[in-house]
Amino acid sequence: MATHAGGLTATAREASAAVRIEGLVRAFGTRTVLDGLDLTLRPGEFVAMLGRSGSGKSTLLRALAGLDHETGGEGELSAPDHVSVVFQDARLLPWKRVLANVTLGLTGTDAGERARTALDEVGLAGREDAWPVELSGGEQQRVSLARSLVREPELLLADEPFGALDALTRGRMHTLLARLYERHRPAVLLVTHDVDEAIALADRVVVLDGGRIAADLAVELPAPRRHGTPEYAALRTRLLARLGVDGPDHL
Repeated sequence: MATHAGGLTATAREASAAVRIEGLVRAFGTRTVLDGLDLTLRPGEFVAMLGRSGSGKSTLLRALAGLDHETGGEGELSAPDHVSVVFQDARLLPWKRVLANVTLGLTGTDAGERARTALDEVGLAGREDAWPVELSGGEQQRVSLARSLVREPELLLADEPFGALDALTRGRMHTLLARLYERHRPAVLLVTHDVDEAIALADRVVVLDGGRIAADLAVELPAPRRHGTPEYAALRTRLLARLGVDGPDHL
């Protein structure tokens, strides 16, 4: 066992779980954000996480990614060695062209070939030499997805990756992410404020409230998941109720 900063303990990962979290506590000074949180993700499972602003969703992702060394806490966290993160903004290096952004940190003589394949998968074949500033917001997020998936992660963490996109582009990105997920099959933890996004993409939807999991619901709807069916409406209503929302709007 190795102890991480803040008292977090890393345990040997079980074959039946891509992620196992038990009693996770994370605090900023005197403010406790995650309060004894328990969560498990199976290998290849797609889980969406909903919660009010400030509920600790991003804090949890940072803990899983090993990016929260300045916070205090305790608990056990088991996660894969190969983890990739997609953020709300693409975080491309503006002084590097698209291909160089995707190959950033990659090793091996086939890095360029792998990156080109990844760009082709996200629909950006031929844009390898473009500068980030020449891309639309949706295209930049495609590059970000390519950069994450070219590493063949066992766990993909996505922190509201489509929140800044317009509705049409966001729908296209949902389709793209679903296709890439089926092809690569990492475990995915998607943080979102959008109930419909969670239902459209995930195998399970969890609701974070008070630093703990307040609801954990399987999405047992046939694809494609469309608005208007009684089953969709019932699940959406249950999730909104867990979030304290009495209406049809997104959060």
